Amino acid sequence: MVDKADQSGFFNQVYEVVKLIPYGRVTSYGAVAKYLGAAKSARIVGYAMNASHNLPDVPAHRVVNRNGLLTGKHHFPGSNLMQQLLENEGVKVVENQIQDFDKHFWDPAQEF
Repeated sequence: MVDKADQSGFFNQVYEVVKLIPYGRVTSYGAVAKYLGAAKSARIVGYAMNASHNLPDVPAHRVVNRNGLLTGKHHFPGSNLMQQLLENEGVKVVENQIQDFDKHFWDPAQEF
């Protein structure tokens, strides 16, 4: 688990990983946390994504829950912005669920 005192440093590490997610691909909060050596900190990764909306180079829309659900969509302006951003990249979403999730999933631990 990430210590509260080191949370901003962890957020920055999260942002660096999320910037690496390829266009048209997604990852999960847990995959990012695990890659950073903090496997039990998926929720903190979610907090980092929520705090990233003023950082235009962090594609927070590409981070979803472990089942491919757009659980963070309520933190985006408007009701469907997260889905629209993903669909603009060729990721099909039906009822907040990424279709062909395995095909679109990007695991940073497998890449680096």
